[in-house]
Amino acid sequence: MSQKELYALQENGDAAGVIRVNVISTLGMIPIQGARVTISPTDTPDTIIADLSTDESGLTEPVTLPTPPLSLSLSPSEVQPYAEYNIEVVAEGYEPVQVFGSQLLADEFSLQSIRMNPLEITEENERIIIIPPHTLFGDFPPKIPEAEIKPLPDTGEIVLSRVVIPEYVIVHDGVPNDSSAPNYWVKYTDYIKNVASSEIYATWPEATIYANILVIMSFTLNRVYTEWYRNQGYDFTITSSTAYDQKWIYGRNTYENIDVLVDSIFNNYLSRPGVRQPIFTSYCDGNRTQCEGLSQWGSKYLGDEGYSAIEIIRYYYGNDMYINTADMISGVPSSFPGYNLTVGASGDKVRQLQQQLNRIAENYPAVPTLIADGIYGPLTAESVRTFQRIFALPVTGVVDFATWYAISRIYVGVSRIAEPG
Repeated sequence: MSQKELYALQENGDAAGVIRVNVISTLGMIPIQGARVTISPTDTPDTIIADLSTDESGLTEPVTLPTPPLSLSLSPSEVQPYAEYNIEVVAEGYEPVQVFGSQLLADEFSLQSIRMNPLEITEENERIIIIPPHTLFGDFPPKIPEAEIKPLPDTGEIVLSRVVIPEYVIVHDGVPNDSSAPNYWVKYTDYIKNVASSEIYATWPEATIYANILVIMSFTLNRVYTEWYRNQGYDFTITSSTAYDQKWIYGRNTYENIDVLVDSIFNNYLSRPGVRQPIFTSYCDGNRTQCEGLSQWGSKYLGDEGYSAIEIIRYYYGNDMYINTADMISGVPSSFPGYNLTVGASGDKVRQLQQQLNRIAENYPAVPTLIADGIYGPLTAESVRTFQRIFALPVTGVVDFATWYAISRIYVGVSRIAEPG
């Protein structure tokens, strides 16, 4: 039984989902132990239904909470298909945080990350995060049509010689010409997880989620590759406006199944033969708004019919669209060896893995420390399992593509004094 299945058991036939809260400091990637986390329904905010404390990894226990029926998220509905919960976090030495409207879907495992400012770098005020309605339920402006292949500046130079997965994207939280809107530095994988959780429902078929993530990543990498906004004089990569780009919501929760899939395919994008740049993959909900690209609801129905991810992609974009892979990944110490590391493996890649886990253990002491001898034994496997458990990866004790790069990202994060933000 998976973690999701274990905690999403429904009592008395009522729909329910699971939420877990992760609390870390903004000053260095330091988990906050002993934070008090209270959860209340958004429509009755004075009713506390869960009172939790974070462990040494900054995590609460998973909590099962009521949701609307699963069926409401499987077709367009006038009734809100997710429950909304308010989350308040208080920790000694940190600015309190309140999140209004964390979204919980039936049968899904939700992950709510909270970043807290130490009082040494901020005034003692309460930071408030308001999560707006999901794009499939709320009222958002439709996408302004754009060409799927962008002309590059005629400078006689290639903008980029190859597609590179960036470490960060800079998200402008508003329309492009709104100079009052803030910019946020967001890790690329975190950005994709956030957008996917904001644009589609995690209850949809896996092939549908896979296809939509590919579309979201290709859209994003087209903005990165063509330096679309920088060439217009702006200092950001992409916006959070659905009229210009895709929805990103500051501080929102994500879903375990979406996160795991993104970690597994984050270096993919969509291509056409003879075109260097990732394809600008327009999409829309297909219910309230129509477009030339992928229909989100239509892709859901195709997934129901058994279409694979690439079949869904080609249904909307044509048979010459294919999945490409970027070899260059920014911000990581070393690339994946190309094969899984497990008990019995040995060599420099194993030694590097052990050294990274030891550094992570300084911030996350639940991760067992290791002798960096380059031999993948049972203790290394247990350290990997603990890491996977903390960071919501499938707990296998095997370092696959997703786990390798997750360890790399967390290692880089804990090695820095502070993350951009």
